[in-house]
Amino acid sequence: MQSCPKRKSRTFSKTIFVSLAFSLLSTTASFAQNAETQLEQDRRRLGNSGPLVSEIDPATVRDSMRAAEAAKTPDADHPDLSDHLLGSVWGARDWMARHGITLDIQEVDELWGNTTGGNPSGNDGPNGSGSGTGPAYDGMTMPTLTVDLEKLIGLKGGLFNISALQLRGRSISQDHLSVYNPVSGFEADRSTRLFELWYQQSFLGGKLDIKIGQQDLDTEFLISDYGSLYLNSNFGWPMAPSVNLYAGGPSWPLASPAVRIRYRPTDQFTVMFAAADDNPPGNTSNSFGIQGGNPVDPTNQNANGNASGTKFNMGTGALLMTELQYAINPQPDDMSKVTKDPGLPGVYKLGGFYDTGRFPDYRYNQSGQALGGPDDTTGIPRWDRGNWMVYGIVDQMLWRPSLQSAQSVGVFARATGNGGDRNMISYAVDAGVNLKAPFKGRDNDTVGVGWGLGRASYGQRQYDRNVNSTGTPTLTQGTENHLEVTYQAQVMPWWVMQPDFQYIWNPSGGVYDSRYSTKRVGNEAVFGLHSSITF
Repeated sequence: MQSCPKRKSRTFSKTIFVSLAFSLLSTTASFAQNAETQLEQDRRRLGNSGPLVSEIDPATVRDSMRAAEAAKTPDADHPDLSDHLLGSVWGARDWMARHGITLDIQEVDELWGNTTGGNPSGNDGPNGSGSGTGPAYDGMTMPTLTVDLEKLIGLKGGLFNISALQLRGRSISQDHLSVYNPVSGFEADRSTRLFELWYQQSFLGGKLDIKIGQQDLDTEFLISDYGSLYLNSNFGWPMAPSVNLYAGGPSWPLASPAVRIRYRPTDQFTVMFAAADDNPPGNTSNSFGIQGGNPVDPTNQNANGNASGTKFNMGTGALLMTELQYAINPQPDDMSKVTKDPGLPGVYKLGGFYDTGRFPDYRYNQSGQALGGPDDTTGIPRWDRGNWMVYGIVDQMLWRPSLQSAQSVGVFARATGNGGDRNMISYAVDAGVNLKAPFKGRDNDTVGVGWGLGRASYGQRQYDRNVNSTGTPTLTQGTENHLEVTYQAQVMPWWVMQPDFQYIWNPSGGVYDSRYSTKRVGNEAVFGLHSSITF
């Protein structure tokens, strides 16, 4: 009796499906070695020529220190903990490592002061009558618990992460500087809050991984490895998304519910996609200056009772973000064994996002009249649906004296562009040059010079002109430029210090100094000292 062809087909299909499922599970066995963080991947492909500590935000500080630790001790069961102030904590960390548990505590403290320019605030004296210059302190403590579930319970390819933030001090940028984006990426409103809470599952030997949960997208998207040396936040999560999206979007110190998919078919190609809530605090009525702003919480980091970070907003728009990466001459894992020059490495990225939410229009009010103009009867902007931005990033090594030398010169450039009717910033550019290991015996030090600019959109400039036409003196905002010179020094294996100098021309493209009726905020010379400790 002949068997049924359909039954054979179904049996064959089941066999193929089961085989593929077992293949996927078995290939995740090497998860711990293959599922690198995005920062680890970029650093390795660039031959470890990036800065020791990535200064984009506390999560990249943590990831960069972990990457340096992994490079020293590939055996994850017996990590070298010399780069932790508390070491193994009487063997507790060694025991946790064997069970896939990692507990890190990052401590960041900064002192800042501007000696020229500046705009006084109420913190300087009654009614903002102070000088607009002077010192400021900000600090952050971030504990992170990460669990490799393959080691703990045998779930291959599973990774769990939870982190929290304790934020203190004051923002010098908010108090004094009147700049588009803070001079430090670590400035944040005071709170103690949940930061990230996510689960990641890896497949295909780490080539494919999916992350679900509360996420901070600036640890993976829009990153320049060489640009992560600098403290000015424009070199991290850049100017345009910081001021154009609600509360800066899902970026430090805020995170949003998100799904992130990353596929790396080869070491040269990477494709990433994320879908996240676009508005972490869920505040819409006064989020932007064009709406009047939020005088109680200007950055909206603690808005809507979300100072704890436990309000998982999913009721506004969706931020859809993608990035394509191509690496030329990616470097081998162990350069000490290389005999043939692999060439100078580089990483090139193209990406963009689309936000499905609604944004206030800088040109028209709800009645179609010129917003801020003499005929404006409401002062309430019209709502526009959707927003977008595109960007490109280049990280390229230019020189190294030998294959095994820690010394190298690398350059970076990044540009962003977007529409101008519903955004404050229309385009921004930053670039710089870094020298790794500038002195003998200082292999983990880096010195760099970076520059950038941001241009006010035509919508913002038209609004300024409309307001000026009513007889209210208003300066038309233009282009802000910033220059940064910095030196990152590893003082101890667990302690990095970074003296920093910045100069800002035309803060916020030219805005009035609150003390005078016809004078712009002056150009600003800002000095800083940054400290990063891993406990």
